[in-house]
Amino acid sequence: MTELLERTVTAPAPAVRDRVRFALVLGALGVVFGDIGTSPIYTLQTIFNPGDPHPVPVDTANVYGVVSLIFWSMMIIVTLTYVSLAMRVDNHGEGGIMALITLIRSWAAKRRPGAMALLAALGIFGASLFLGDGVITPAISVLSAVEGLKIVNPELESWIIPIATVVLVILFLAQKFGTHVVGRLFGPIMLLWFAALAACGIGGIMLEPGILAALSPTYALSFLIGHFQYAFFALAAIVLCVTGAEALYADMGHFGRRPISRGWIFIVLPAVTLNYFGQGANVLHDPAALASPFFVLIPEWALVPMILLATAATVIASQAVISGAFSVASQAAELGYLPRLRILHTSHDTYGQVYVPWVNAILMGAVLVLVFTFQTSTALAYAYGMTAIGTITITTILFFFVASRSWRVPRWVLWGGATLILAFELLILGANLTKILHGAWLPLAIALTSFLIMTTWQRGRQLVTQKRTKIEGSLEDFLAEVHDRPQDIATVPGTAIFLNRGKTTVPLALRDNIRHNHVRHESIVIVSVDIATSPRVPSTHRIVVDDLGDPTDGITHVTVNFGYAEVTDVPRALGLVSPKAACGRLNLAEAVYYLSKIELRAGRKPRMPAWRKKLFLATSRITVDAAEHFNLPLNRTVVLGEVVEI
Repeated sequence: MTELLERTVTAPAPAVRDRVRFALVLGALGVVFGDIGTSPIYTLQTIFNPGDPHPVPVDTANVYGVVSLIFWSMMIIVTLTYVSLAMRVDNHGEGGIMALITLIRSWAAKRRPGAMALLAALGIFGASLFLGDGVITPAISVLSAVEGLKIVNPELESWIIPIATVVLVILFLAQKFGTHVVGRLFGPIMLLWFAALAACGIGGIMLEPGILAALSPTYALSFLIGHFQYAFFALAAIVLCVTGAEALYADMGHFGRRPISRGWIFIVLPAVTLNYFGQGANVLHDPAALASPFFVLIPEWALVPMILLATAATVIASQAVISGAFSVASQAAELGYLPRLRILHTSHDTYGQVYVPWVNAILMGAVLVLVFTFQTSTALAYAYGMTAIGTITITTILFFFVASRSWRVPRWVLWGGATLILAFELLILGANLTKILHGAWLPLAIALTSFLIMTTWQRGRQLVTQKRTKIEGSLEDFLAEVHDRPQDIATVPGTAIFLNRGKTTVPLALRDNIRHNHVRHESIVIVSVDIATSPRVPSTHRIVVDDLGDPTDGITHVTVNFGYAEVTDVPRALGLVSPKAACGRLNLAEAVYYLSKIELRAGRKPRMPAWRKKLFLATSRITVDAAEHFNLPLNRTVVLGEVVEI
């Protein structure tokens, strides 16, 4: 009865619930849909680009077929695959390819570990492609918006690269301040952007109302089947209309499935569809509009404001992808695919806003190189679709695999749907493979480099763990040795906290302290940090205390559990430990923390190829200091080292 009363009292009124839902939808517009919402700027222009090796001839049938294929690509990939299917699978509320990887990893030890490991590796390659997308999206988005200046005045064309460079540098330098301040503006700006897209699209459609017939899938099929000789190659550019689809899924934990779904179905999809159809109608009305179909669609009096709005929208789109890259890198580090990175949480009240300096510096350098190398958004578009469709295809594969093991749906239904969707996505992927020599090699090279770094780090970490386990020895045997000769070990007052990988081996710092100094503290706490496969761990499951079989010797083991997306603040977590757990002698306020530092060196044994050893050692140099990572007080932290060869 009390529970019912509490639910009745705390339940918000319908009007309040509606405001909350609209606020979430508005927030999703500013964070989730930036990339996919700015794709109308360059998609149609790229498809009909006369400089393409396989240009699509401009005639009524082809224009109708292209805009129909764009619409149905969004329906199949975004509406069906992501909104209707993939977003129904989550890892404790979190979505995205990393969430699917963690679900698969949690099954790996129990069911067919070889197959699971292969799928996890495929997922890591998909995450690597997403990092490649994080390089290309800011470059093409900002360039495409600033290129509107040449429509205002052709003499301004020489200013496009300098202005785009300044905008991008400011964008990356601002990352350290986080998005929580400007985030409040993102939603309203994107709402205005989508309203402008729809309005311009309607204006174009009025020139050729018959183009609305292209909403029928028959036009897409006729174009794809009847003109396959160039429709196939056009798919490499049509994929640009769904770039950013992964963001819908990846940001599900921030906004929830319903706000994102409603934002897509009721705002984003209608707006971008109207704009694509308006551009197509305008091209039929005036073929000269192909020079810049998006900006030519805009009335002359609104051109300058629209360029400014487009620049703001593309900055927001870039911000979302950059933040996503930070999130992927952070989660990969927690899951053991990257070393510990310096990660700054930029918001005290908004979950998931992180800043990774190393990733930001690498992205900024790579983006500027792209801008100076490709010069135009049209040239850069050749490189863009590869990362997007690669991530989308891998996400689809992982999703259907997870769904087949968690949904109570006949297998033939799931795999039948998977076959149809994957056939379409693989067709687009095949079209993008033809663009490798025209620039698509670049994001593929970035993804392969990221994949090699992550898999090499994972393998090297396994080898180091094996060697370290052998050096550390059994904790049970070590404690028995300590108990057998108490007269040889002096006991000093205070609390010593030793960070260790588990409770089966001896912390190297503890072993060295007792063996060489013959001294121990009155209260010893061995702390192991476990990163869960869920993004967050409730406070009730934060710590697990074990007296290791002897509640009187003052030696206690504490397991601290964190979600893979949480701050690993060990001292704060240890505050949940009752002093009674250490016979009343636990004094965390003055405790000294001991860390065991491993010095890595390349050995002669062929555990890994020489080049992978060098890559592993080079990657290890960006590892953040353990005291900083675990938020330990520097004035009470002691580090002892050991050499390990790989």
